[in-house]
Amino acid sequence: MTTRLTLIAPALNAALREARFDDAGPVEAERRPVCPGPRVRVVCSPSGRCRATAAALGLETHAEEPALAGCAMGRWRGRRLDEVTAAEPEAVAAWLGDPGAAPHGGESLRELRARVAGWIESLEGSADGLEVWAVAEPDVIRAAVAYALGAPEETFWRLDVRPLSRTSLSGRAGRWNLRLDAPVG
Repeated sequence: MTTRLTLIAPALNAALREARFDDAGPVEAERRPVCPGPRVRVVCSPSGRCRATAAALGLETHAEEPALAGCAMGRWRGRRLDEVTAAEPEAVAAWLGDPGAAPHGGESLRELRARVAGWIESLEGSADGLEVWAVAEPDVIRAAVAYALGAPEETFWRLDVRPLSRTSLSGRAGRWNLRLDAPVG
């Protein structure tokens, strides 16, 4: 049976606007309810901005999914990318250039991709014809798309995920298709 997965990026907030390693704070989104339909299971990253986005979209009856948490940023959490780059240029270069690097003491992009891939694989065959909508952090969506397409790890940084965008994947037996869509709402 085909699995249908729609990934929804969170609305803009101060952390995204400032390129800060953080997922808390209010989102800059008007309430724009979307109707997923009766056979859609809605899940959400445990982050504050994803929960707030789900509420703004009227997706309040969702389950939190720990596998959709953004990349654990260790000591960089709460700091802006420009601050970290000024303080630790070699560490940032390693993180940007090596998917296995986690100089911040958190999770590497390789580990993030493996976590997200495991979650996607768990959906195959378990949806029983249901579609899954997931409000997820942009880095989770990048990891999901790169995994689904079988793209090299370095592809992660080449994918832009806009606030309130929708990315759709469908597949079965490890073969995935990507459908690029318009913004949510």
